[in-house]
Amino acid sequence: MPPTQEKINAFLSTPKLLGRLATVSPDGQPHVVPVWYLWETGRIWIHSYPSTQKIAHLDRNPRCAFVVDVQEAVEGLTAVLFEGRAELVTTPRPEVRERAERIYQRYLGPQELAQDDPQSWLDSPEGLLIKLIPDKVKSW
Repeated sequence: MPPTQEKINAFLSTPKLLGRLATVSPDGQPHVVPVWYLWETGRIWIHSYPSTQKIAHLDRNPRCAFVVDVQEAVEGLTAVLFEGRAELVTTPRPEVRERAERIYQRYLGPQELAQDDPQSWLDSPEGLLIKLIPDKVKSW
């Protein structure tokens, strides 16, 4: 029996799990990077900057894949894989910052989040969000 949406939600909400985002370069070369993420509103959210390779790839070709996997099962799952397209979200700025802050909060906690570096990341006018809209979801 396939896992329920509740189990997938619980798995993806497990604190500090890393995801891997796969994009494609213009010459067809896959590019995979580990990222911090937030699972919210049925979407994967990732904070990034225009200067990164993943953003350059997604700007040309929004098709991507994203996987979160673990060695020991959580909620009976060891992985969730998404295939879909990404939207690059830059406005409204307060919403970009708020969602980015929730991403960093997941991984850093309140004390580290209050430090200068995370705050400068959040306040950067170049910060943007990758919103992954899944077409397919596979889990095992």
